Amino acid sequence: MQKKKPAAKVPVHGPQHAKQVRIIGGSWKRTPLPVLEALGLRPTPDRVRETVFNWLNHLRGDWGNLRVLDLFAGSGALGFEAASRGAQQVTMVDANASVVRQLQTIQEKLKATNIVVQRADALALAQSLAQRGQRFDLIFLDPPYQQDFLSRSLPLCDKLLADGGLVYAESGLALSADGDAPEWMAPWEVVREDKAGMVHFHLLRRRED
Repeated sequence: MQKKKPAAKVPVHGPQHAKQVRIIGGSWKRTPLPVLEALGLRPTPDRVRETVFNWLNHLRGDWGNLRVLDLFAGSGALGFEAASRGAQQVTMVDANASVVRQLQTIQEKLKATNIVVQRADALALAQSLAQRGQRFDLIFLDPPYQQDFLSRSLPLCDKLLADGGLVYAESGLALSADGDAPEWMAPWEVVREDKAGMVHFHLLRRRED
């Protein structure tokens, strides 16, 4: 029987990490991703990512053609998962210097040539990318819940999303409650949604006119 290739060991730099998550599929399956002690850093749990990426496999299929934007990268769990599965390019953005250094360390260890890591304010960068005409097939939005980032970042995605593109959004609240959906959800249709503990997670697409 052929031995399984061991997961890459990723060193930790900067602040002590509280825990780790793992890449669950693709070329870097089982690779641990350290989670730094950073304000608002809340990695998407493994079982949630497994559900979400099953949805994406069903809806989008070939990862090799997908351009991905991970706008609040944090631990990198979502962005590295997409890259592991063969996404054409993954742009990972975070404003925290320690978090960005950790993402770059992991990127270098994995020799992930399909990943670009940027330190930037997510909202400002989203506006800049839209002005430059960049478009993405899949956008991950997993911002800190308490700072109203989702209501501010989702409208920006309208100009960043390629035709047929999808947005993944995590929230402390369901986004499709009957008659109670927030106003900023009006242009968006919930394609898939589920809940794990206190986390509501959704796949969104633009509503057809």
